Amino acid sequence: MEQIKVAAKKNWLLSTLKSLAFWVVISIIGGIIFGMINPKLAVESKPGIDWFIQVLKWLVGPIIFLTIITGIVGLKSLKEVGSIGFKAFIYFEIVSTFALAIGVLFGNWFAPGVGMNLSVDSLDAQSVEKYTNASQDVGSVWAILKGAIPTDPITPFLNGQTLQVLVMALTLAILISAFGGEKKEKILRPLEIAQEFFFKILTILMWLSPIASFCAMSFLIGKFGVASLINMAHLLGVMLISVLAFIFGILGIILWFYKINIFKFMRFIYKEVLIVFATSSSESALAPLMKRLESAGVSRGTTGLVIPTGYSFNLDSTNIYLSLAIIFISQAFNIPLTLGEQLSIILILMVTSKGAVGVTGSGFIVLAGTLSALGGIIPVVTVAILLGVDKFMSEMRAVGNLCGNAVAAVVVGAWDKQIDMERFRYALDNPDKVRDEILG
Repeated sequence: MEQIKVAAKKNWLLSTLKSLAFWVVISIIGGIIFGMINPKLAVESKPGIDWFIQVLKWLVGPIIFLTIITGIVGLKSLKEVGSIGFKAFIYFEIVSTFALAIGVLFGNWFAPGVGMNLSVDSLDAQSVEKYTNASQDVGSVWAILKGAIPTDPITPFLNGQTLQVLVMALTLAILISAFGGEKKEKILRPLEIAQEFFFKILTILMWLSPIASFCAMSFLIGKFGVASLINMAHLLGVMLISVLAFIFGILGIILWFYKINIFKFMRFIYKEVLIVFATSSSESALAPLMKRLESAGVSRGTTGLVIPTGYSFNLDSTNIYLSLAIIFISQAFNIPLTLGEQLSIILILMVTSKGAVGVTGSGFIVLAGTLSALGGIIPVVTVAILLGVDKFMSEMRAVGNLCGNAVAAVVVGAWDKQIDMERFRYALDNPDKVRDEILG
């Protein structure tokens, strides 16, 4: 009996040491400690995360492109594409609105900005000038369409322009489905081989994620310091509570309607969650998440269409951040907002939050655009107070967005009968037995 216990302990230890998730956690802790001990050197580690994210962007583009094409071409008809897309659109709009409402509700409830008594005159307008200048066209239909159409077929892959890749893939997939006829299978096979090739490369790259996680955390703590965390602890705490409430409350209730346990689901995707948290990048888990859900029984067409689209138009935790940030700013600068004005914030953000897809610093751009749309009730320059803490909040946004899009794929798949529920529930009950070619 004792020998069995020793053997089991040994196997557990070996399994843990071989686990990517374990080394990511160790890297996060190590990065935080290193950033505190040697901030100057920690800041110099930034290229480690920059290179990792850049290579990821090179891979994610082709993977999304190939996954969408193979998924859509593999569907029985183009009607299924329209059905999935329409249901995804409805889901995105409804759930995004709930996310915005949570930000406003929790901002008023916990009041993280009350008592700060800040003055607009003390702010440096130049620190946010690039965001305010870029916010003029935020939310316009023209700006979204302009950003979705690529100037050439190569640049979107190199720059990680997910929306543009999505448009090109959808166009080509529809053309193949419409005119391919009997040749569809011949066209499909080399595309599937290419897809598997890119997934294999991604598998290798993901084992470098602990290094990237260490560099990301080191830079974050070294650059902004623990002091910025303490100064904005109340806001960070409210953001954390809001995101958790959204995941385990709103998303949990949505999954409950399909008899899916949110805690089991989160256990199923915890590896992707860890990597996204560590790298603060949604791209780091986009492709692995698609593969994991597909392995669990969600159709390739659903994951290929819903998740990439969701990363452009269903950024739930970003919506929480945007509405919460505006409430926080109004409290910090003693600018009272009426109920009507707060409802206006939600309505405006429903539009503006879609307007800076794929743009660097989009959070600040959208905030600036929304404040401008409010008619000057809150000066645009006030977003400057978030510059120091925004990086810390990005991890929460990335994790919440990941969870939101994962649930979206499952719900749309179940809604459109594009998921094997028996296989899916088995995957949730036995996550380690599900074939996982990405993270192992």
